[in-house]
Amino acid sequence: MAKKVVATLKSGKGKDFTKVIKMVKSPKTGAYNFKEEIVHNDHVQDFLKSK
Repeated sequence: MAKKVVATLKSGKGKDFTKVIKMVKSPKTGAYNFKEEIVHNDHVQDFLKSK
């Protein structure tokens, strides 16, 4: 499944987007979760700064 996403992002307008994976700590349990999102290159830093 990931291969298909990566292949799609490498062609055409997909080069303007990046798949970002952020590790977020749960306030209840203290366990870490991963939040994945495909974000435009201009908004990567905004995504990483948000909670």
